[in-house]
Amino acid sequence: MEKNSLPLGLGMALVQNERAMKQFEALNDQQKQTVINKARKINSKEEMQGFVSYLSEGNLHF
Repeated sequence: MEKNSLPLGLGMALVQNERAMKQFEALNDQQKQTVINKARKINSKEEMQGFVSYLSEGNLHF
């Protein structure tokens, strides 16, 4: 798996949350990589959904 590739769980959660998808798309490359790295450490669907919900609110402090 490439370092920059979007984890499947993150991709699925973003598709289900349009606002979070737009927030993610608006990030610069470094911010996107930070989100991807954090998402790789998430171990459950519920935790991923919470993370994406947090992202949808424009929160980048994690």
